[in-house]
Amino acid sequence: MMAKVILDFEKPLVELEEKLNEMRRYLVSGEEKNGEISSELSREILTLEQKVEDLRLSIYRNLTRWQRVQLARHPERPYTLDYIYMMTSDFAEMSGDRLFGDDKAIVGGFAKLTDDEQRFSKTVMIIGHQKGRDTKSNLYRNFGMAQPEGYRKALRLMKLAEKFKKPIITLIDTPGAFPGIEAEERGQAEAIAKNLFEMARLKVPIICVIIGEGASGGAIGIGVGDRILMLENAWYSVISPESCSSILWRSWNFKEQAAEALKLTASDLIEHGVIDRVIAEPIGGAHRNPEQSAKTLKQILIQELNPLLKMAPSELVQERIEKFSKMGSWHEDSPAR
Repeated sequence: MMAKVILDFEKPLVELEEKLNEMRRYLVSGEEKNGEISSELSREILTLEQKVEDLRLSIYRNLTRWQRVQLARHPERPYTLDYIYMMTSDFAEMSGDRLFGDDKAIVGGFAKLTDDEQRFSKTVMIIGHQKGRDTKSNLYRNFGMAQPEGYRKALRLMKLAEKFKKPIITLIDTPGAFPGIEAEERGQAEAIAKNLFEMARLKVPIICVIIGEGASGGAIGIGVGDRILMLENAWYSVISPESCSSILWRSWNFKEQAAEALKLTASDLIEHGVIDRVIAEPIGGAHRNPEQSAKTLKQILIQELNPLLKMAPSELVQERIEKFSKMGSWHEDSPAR
């Protein structure tokens, strides 16, 4: 699928793809009646197809960390509701935190997760950040930046899942929790902190998936689970590259260097034990083939849920706490003498 939004590093590939499509149209149109020329054009098309494939693999298998950040933010990338409707059935969205209001930046509800062979069918609670596709919907969704009521809604739904003994799946995709003064007045930090505390103790399986952006407390607010999965072109970090750049260099112009230093990609994080599994995306990103991305994610969710569903509640809680207690890696140098 050809994306409507083209990133800078994709332009050479897109130009070659457009040339290839033009040659195909010319061949099919029947404008060229000469058999020998048609045969020659067919050979050129085959050669160009190979060049396109080689260039595509060369670009997407050698992405810098900043380029992966750009892919994670691609406006055509599947969001939480896209995955819910492609992976599950009978989704019943639930609203409100029963304290202040309903935050549209977080969606959630019960849904049926079933594999293609009908061997696995389970009702799950699925919760995630939701962004918009245009200015109007982004304002409605607050650009995927949840406020305290969003995190309190998420916790309310998780507690409901625990009550009915249903596993929880969270889909993380946020540039961060909303930083406005009104969010702080309503207890943003407390809401996120309480979610961390309560999620660590929930007695049902929890799988967290970073599907796009995973920034700071906004991500971890629904990110404590038994298994932490991450899409290949997602990013997950305590701070965004731009914000890191502005702090260290007093300018956003060093965001690429900041991305390299933060080591925020899936391959970085699995190396340091922050996540448990990397989920492959179609070449070019999840937006190139959303259906395939959703199919792959569903298969892996079922794989990961099966063993967790067999564990005792106390065992789940104990292993989850131990998991986060030993997360990360560090190195200590001996003091200079």
